[in-house]
Amino acid sequence: MGRAVTAIPFLLVALFLSLGLPRCRSHQEFKGVAGTRTLLQEDTQKPEVHCSRERSRIAWKIIEDYLMPFVEQEKYQISNKCKLHHDNDMFREQEQHKIHVETNEWRCGFCKKSFRAEKFLDQHFDNRHYILLNDSQGRCLADLCGALHCDQMVESKRTKTKCNPAAAARNHHLCESLANSCFPTNQGHSASRLHEFFLRQFCDAHTCSAGKQPFSRGGKKQSSVFYLAVSILIMMLLPLFYLIVYLYQREMNKGIQVLKRIPKTGRKTKPS
Repeated sequence: MGRAVTAIPFLLVALFLSLGLPRCRSHQEFKGVAGTRTLLQEDTQKPEVHCSRERSRIAWKIIEDYLMPFVEQEKYQISNKCKLHHDNDMFREQEQHKIHVETNEWRCGFCKKSFRAEKFLDQHFDNRHYILLNDSQGRCLADLCGALHCDQMVESKRTKTKCNPAAAARNHHLCESLANSCFPTNQGHSASRLHEFFLRQFCDAHTCSAGKQPFSRGGKKQSSVFYLAVSILIMMLLPLFYLIVYLYQREMNKGIQVLKRIPKTGRKTKPS
């Protein structure tokens, strides 16, 4: 009886420990928890990007339409040290992996997921493929929007606003620095011509004086529209041309029939 009473405290202690202490996790469970913690750590370590994807896209569109056709015409190679070079766009690799299937379907070129609008695909890139961004200094094309007239390409900015002379002067200075760094005049005739072109195409419009418009030398978009209009006009005039030729040939055939010579059998013989 004494031994049973003595064993009771040990049994109570053992029961308390079994109920109070947490159950040891198995190796698989620990591995799963560790993996979850790693993913959470990766999500919290996502870098904060201080660069507008939308304005960078507009800036690259301007470069592609209003500068690159003339650079290609001169057969000039822009240095990757130039801020206008495509390697200096942190979003370039992601933008190149956008697949526009149809009006309401965009697809990620990395993981093949589909989205109903481009903005949702942009969010997907920000959340899932941010590791592909190289956000080192000087790789934000949006920073060049002042020099490249990005606001001219945005529908909501087309309303006329009062010109700010200080802002115009800053953008003109940035524009000239781009011309000097990307097209140095001491690197040959092509660079000198492109330097002058860049000043006329982009920099001259950074003024509050009236009459100065950006992209005064035109670009790829204007050329394609012009050729399209000419093609449509030719297609409209071709049927009219063939109709005129047909009517002319028909009138000529009628005239030939009227002037046809009378055969000899139908003539009267003169008396001898």
